Amino acid sequence: MEAAAAGARDLIGPTALPVLLLAIVAVLTVLYALRRGWGSGGLRLPPSPFGLPVLGHLHLLAPLPHQALQRLAARHGPLLYLRLGSVPAVAACSPDAARAVLKTHEAAFLDRPKPTAVHRLTYGGQDFSFSAYGPYWRFMKRACVQELLSGRTLDRLRHVRREEVARLVGGGGALARAAAGGERVDVDAALMGLTGDIVSRMVMSRRWTGDDVGTEEMRRVVAETAELTGTFNLQDYIGVFKHWDVQGLGRRIDEVHRKFDAMMERILTAREGERRRRREEAAAGDGGAAMDVLDMLFDMHEDEAAEMRLTRDNIKAFMLDIFAAGTDTTTITLEWALSELINNPGVLRRAQAELDAVVGASRLADESDIPRLPYLQAIAKETLRLHPTGPLVVRRSMEPCKVLGYDVPAGATVFVNVWAIGRDPAAWAPDPLAFRPERFLEGGDGAGLDVRGQHFHLLPFGSGRRICPGASLAMLVVQAALAAMVQCFEWAPVGGAPVDMEEGPGLTLPRKHPLVCTVKARLDPLPLLAAAHDDVVGAE
Repeated sequence: MEAAAAGARDLIGPTALPVLLLAIVAVLTVLYALRRGWGSGGLRLPPSPFGLPVLGHLHLLAPLPHQALQRLAARHGPLLYLRLGSVPAVAACSPDAARAVLKTHEAAFLDRPKPTAVHRLTYGGQDFSFSAYGPYWRFMKRACVQELLSGRTLDRLRHVRREEVARLVGGGGALARAAAGGERVDVDAALMGLTGDIVSRMVMSRRWTGDDVGTEEMRRVVAETAELTGTFNLQDYIGVFKHWDVQGLGRRIDEVHRKFDAMMERILTAREGERRRRREEAAAGDGGAAMDVLDMLFDMHEDEAAEMRLTRDNIKAFMLDIFAAGTDTTTITLEWALSELINNPGVLRRAQAELDAVVGASRLADESDIPRLPYLQAIAKETLRLHPTGPLVVRRSMEPCKVLGYDVPAGATVFVNVWAIGRDPAAWAPDPLAFRPERFLEGGDGAGLDVRGQHFHLLPFGSGRRICPGASLAMLVVQAALAAMVQCFEWAPVGGAPVDMEEGPGLTLPRKHPLVCTVKARLDPLPLLAAAHDDVVGAE
């Protein structure tokens, strides 16, 4: 008996315990694989990497999903099947796969999944960007495109963009102050102020840097919103965690939501007071102020006969869409462009030479100059190829569909890996990872390519009916602001080392580390600013 007991102790001793655990994991894995095979219902699913019980392939997507999916596609093929916990998913990582999802079978992929973070930040899913494809989405897209982003509106508000770009590089701006005082520049903060004020003036006829909304406060809210909505939340994928905030994301989401809601309440309450005063002035025979987008939203809120009567939460969620999409993404693109130019001084010198030849030194570069600045345009395209602000276009299949001969089940999350497609050696040889704007000039492999969703190896704004409606505005701001910054200043990273190009987490594609630079005036900015100011005053 004692011998038997001793043998049992030996069996479960330190040497045997790891073997026992491995055996349990192996059995569970086999059972999971068998269950997955039985659950496929005879579907021909795309190739799939080895997954784990419960987690499926979630563990393979850390730390940055777009990079992880590129590595998996290199091993298993351009169309992947994944199981993220209990959620089926498909990843399209080549131009052909993207075309199949976003064009050939577009009708099957018009919905977007709504993660927990998005649902809570958008007042229970009352926004436009993530709303289900249907009457409300179509109505809000029509209102957004026609009232805010139409060519007519962009032309009418051109002076706003000119004035804010001039303010960025002018005597009172952050860049000119840094150049004069030898100070460091937090590029993200400076550019977020620029893009935030442009969007705010276009939407509600005022800068967001007023007394009731601080630039730094809004900057943090927008950055945290992008990070939280782009973080894989176990609550969305594994049932046991649905009501258990194991990652602590719920507390952060609620805090960001409270901050944004408080800011929006101050803005909406102030606008309600303005509208009352306008009505009183109109009743007294005085002229009223021009309508802006916020007025349009209030009209749809107050009109009982409107096609879609918006709630107050609809207005707030729509404003979150506009600010998050219109400020964060444009700021990030400008940061990546500047980072690449600093690391590629030959490209920077060629861009400055083009500006000197076309614009000269007596005035500030303007949007009207862009058609005559092909190298600047090429820099913007090359930046968006390597650093698309939305690295993953995310859809949800509304019905079963076949893509490249494989079955995609209804309800699957579908990722189009725009980041990987922009670096695909088959589409961008030679040197797909090199920053080479020349590829977009006449005679280059990318000559004639556009960024608005017609060429499926360059999709920074997506494609199809759910393409980003702000693409035209983003390109105007990126190219005009970049031209002014390159024209007026010499740029250098603090410490003199090359700018690191590590990416950070989020729904967008931020830099992992802030871009902090020193700037030196390349031209005297005061004459440039005076000329730009005179033009702006004339336009107004």
